[in-house]
Order: sequence, then C-alpha cells, then structure tokens
Amino acid sequence: MLFTRASEYALLALVIIAKENKPLGTDYLSKRLNISRSFLAKILQALAKKEILKSYKGATGGFMLAKPPEMLSIKEITSAAEGKTINIFDCSSDQTHCPSNQGDFCTLWPFLNRLQKEVDTFLDQLTLQDIME
Repeated sequence: MLFTRASEYALLALVIIAKENKPLGTDYLSKRLNISRSFLAKILQALAKKEILKSYKGATGGFMLAKPPEMLSIKEITSAAEGKTINIFDCSSDQTHCPSNQGDFCTLWPFLNRLQKEVDTFLDQLTLQDIME
C-alpha cells in the first residue's frame, strides 16, 4: 500500500507545524487533529530521527521543521513516517518480494516497476510546501 495512516498523520501534523512556525507539542497536535497521542508521538519521533523535525524539550518544547517546507519531499516524509520505502505493490521495486513466487517470470513486474519509478519521481518532486498551498 502506498500510504497508511502514519503517512497521513505525518503530513497533517507537518502542515500545522509549518504554518505555526513555533515548537508544537504532541498533546496540542493530537487534540487539534483528533488522533491518538501515542501514535502521533511515535510518528513525530521517527520524523525527528530522520531530521525532518527538530525536537525541543521542556515546558515550551515540541517539534519544529528542521528544513523549510519547500525542501521536504513527500517521499522523504512518507518513507520516514512508514519506516520503509513506499511501494505501490510489494514487488514493484524488487522482484525478490514477489508474493506469487514468479520472480523473473512475472509478466507484471516490468509494468509495476515502471509505475513505481513514476510515483517515486512524482513524490520526490512534490514538497510539503506544495501540499500547503
């Protein structure tokens, strides 16, 4: 699957963080988005680990963007949120993960691989700034 709730929540939280341009805490963001605080905290920590967010501790702490929104690709964000490379299908970028064990004989793989490359290019070019507009 291309995007899960982790990607959706990451993008929604990053839009708010980018617009407010000050450290925002997990409590505030989870209430504003009406989503699980613990799940959001896990996502935001993953984004901080990949240097998409900066984490600030203390009473006025929270999260801020580590880079300007126009420098953050949707592919980078979603890969960080998901903890893996985003693929349309399990085998779209690598035949060794073919669920039907067809491997080199799969007639769909060239199409899926080409489609994956198109999606990767699109997500690399699309930025957080683009979805904010």
